[in-house]
Amino acid sequence: MVLCGLSRHAHADYIFNPFIGTTFAGKTTFSDLDHATDTAHVIFGGGAGWLGSGLLGVDGDFAYVPRFFEHENPQGSLISGSTVLTLHSSVIVAAPLRVTGYSLRPYVVSGLGLIHTGITYLGSGVPPVDDNSLGMNLGAGAIGLVSERTGLRFELRHFRTFSRGVNDANGEEGARLSFWRVTVGLVIRR
Repeated sequence: MVLCGLSRHAHADYIFNPFIGTTFAGKTTFSDLDHATDTAHVIFGGGAGWLGSGLLGVDGDFAYVPRFFEHENPQGSLISGSTVLTLHSSVIVAAPLRVTGYSLRPYVVSGLGLIHTGITYLGSGVPPVDDNSLGMNLGAGAIGLVSERTGLRFELRHFRTFSRGVNDANGEEGARLSFWRVTVGLVIRR
């Protein structure tokens, strides 16, 4: 009975996370006329989730990448517009609070969701792309609180579609779209 009285109250956090970051190491089987998929692009978005005091949590994430298939300098571009959107639900496995307290809390994350790719090409030679594919993500990160209600979240995730295709340029088969993202965001804890 004495041991039961000494147990700590279980605590769970609802977290909200607006973020900004960059993509890198992108690959695609879509017509990448500007050869810009593997260059860095700004990504921003947000997420919300629940993270228990133990190992498990859940996370919902939305991200937007404008001009994913375009270079920074639009002069001479063969693409008039492009975007990538991701909407994913994920499971988080984090270091328990009894180990980390509210200091830096590392975690791994993985989930499924939608990856939308939109590309509009200049001229009439190549049809536009408006693709919705089931995708997956896998990554790791850490949450560090700087006050009782706010903190920072650092994360690295890989995204890829399950849909496959053949790259017209080199004939290789692969995911229609895959890329890495690194983000930093504000954590609002409730």
